[in-house]
Amino acid sequence: MTPALHPHPHERAQLSRNQFLRLTGAALTATSAAALTACSVPDPPRTERVLLDRVRGYTCTTNGLRRFSSVLIDASGRVEALDPASTAGARRIDGRGRVCLPGLHDAHGHIWNFGAALTQINLAGAQSVDDALRLIAAYALEHRNQPWLLGRGWNDVLWGRLPTASDIDQVVDDRPVWLLRVDSHAGVGNTAALRLAGITTSTPDPAGGQIVRDHDGRPIGVLVDTAKRLIEQHVPVPTLTDYEDRLHAAQRKLNAAGLTSVSEASTGPDQIAALYDLANTGRMTLRINAFLNWQAFVEFGRQARTDSIADDMLRVRTVKLFADGALGSYGAALLEPYTDRPESRGLPQLQPAELTAQVRQVVSAGYQTAIHAIGDYGNRMALDAYTTVLASARGPRLRHRIEHAQVLAPADLPRLAQLGLIASMQPSHATDDMNMAETRIGPTRLAGAYAWRSLLDHGTILAAGSDFPVSSYRPFDGIHAAVTRTDRDGQPIGGWHREQALTMVEALRAYTLYAAYASHQERNLGSIEPGKHADLVLVDQDPFSPQTALWRTEVLQTWVGGKCVGDYGQL
Repeated sequence: MTPALHPHPHERAQLSRNQFLRLTGAALTATSAAALTACSVPDPPRTERVLLDRVRGYTCTTNGLRRFSSVLIDASGRVEALDPASTAGARRIDGRGRVCLPGLHDAHGHIWNFGAALTQINLAGAQSVDDALRLIAAYALEHRNQPWLLGRGWNDVLWGRLPTASDIDQVVDDRPVWLLRVDSHAGVGNTAALRLAGITTSTPDPAGGQIVRDHDGRPIGVLVDTAKRLIEQHVPVPTLTDYEDRLHAAQRKLNAAGLTSVSEASTGPDQIAALYDLANTGRMTLRINAFLNWQAFVEFGRQARTDSIADDMLRVRTVKLFADGALGSYGAALLEPYTDRPESRGLPQLQPAELTAQVRQVVSAGYQTAIHAIGDYGNRMALDAYTTVLASARGPRLRHRIEHAQVLAPADLPRLAQLGLIASMQPSHATDDMNMAETRIGPTRLAGAYAWRSLLDHGTILAAGSDFPVSSYRPFDGIHAAVTRTDRDGQPIGGWHREQALTMVEALRAYTLYAAYASHQERNLGSIEPGKHADLVLVDQDPFSPQTALWRTEVLQTWVGGKCVGDYGQL
């Protein structure tokens, strides 16, 4: 494993509250600024040691899988010992033989979208356009005073066709409606939204985006990738309180699923303000490794960079860039045309020289770079950019990442390890996409698609996540997909391209130790070992038992920093 990165002391300096307000003053309202200056009192520090005893414990370490039956937690909330010889003075908690695992770390999720989805129109369960319209109509009836109706989760692959503005107009035509596709790379608006945005037949497609049109050239209401901005620039901007409410809603659900850490994959200026405030006032129960989006990076530069706020509850040391879009919406950039759309090779979000310039700027500012790349050309662009920039970069290597690494040309598979890059991948994407992927790219290109085993065999560090709310936020759904390459119904029998499956140990490591390693936090997080934060979960079944249906695993308790932040079932 690559040696751990330990920043210089001056790089660990936290922003003072006044410094941060100066940085974000242009973006925050007066109400938001007042919220940042308010300070609730965090929980008092614990003064006792705790022994979590009589558990069936598993943790991945640099030396392999370790088993244990008890965990001694010191007064600061860190692991003091496993299976200690002496526990004098410690308060004993009986684990009643339950399975104990490290707290799970989703290496790529979208907390703000997830939190928003909990309060907006949720189309994830809609099996048809008609199903979606019923959900939209019911929501509109219950929210008559909302000036905009927002939602997400539609999937045209399941429906057999794209939704349209005229579809939505049947149930809502008196105010704008904007609904994101399941992958967030496309959206559909009703006529009121198109009219407000000024989108007409003569509106050109923006660079890196598409206005989907009918045979007569008229917009049907669907906007892809950068074209989404035509409508989204008119959507009311959430307040700081809105963002804090979304984080609270999200972390409750995520903790209950066994997540103690998340790498948040796109955080803007006001969202960083919310995170900073919540962390410093003791209101976070989920550790967040935040990726600045390009806007936040340009606005803050290196001044927002910090490795630890509030004892590792928040880290800001990564910048997210985009090479392309998504496969389902034909935005993933391909070397050769789509099999089912031969006139298109996708939508690169930047030219290669532009992506290289952005990577150089991010690396020069001392940030880790995380490039979204799904298509084989998008991944080629990312690899070429890293090759160029890292050849001349000075200072420590920051474990740069490719987010998704979904479809690679076979010749590019070894390059990630050669460059020391992290492959941040989402196992559920394979089982979510298996009914669509071959249609999009054909059987030959699948040899380098969702290729977890191939990347591991080349020596690549694999960090696992979900891309929630695009896919299920439950990490045991992802672990099930990683190990079996099947859906919840066990289909297809034998697994979809089973040769790319992971072992249970590899899957757990990708969701714990390697996810922490990918965020430069493996000295403090990612395993249950002495000196690390006591982030752990108790679950109802043994994932290492061959009879276990992994996706059925239920979390009974979640602990963060030695404290139980959620009790969800009978031990």
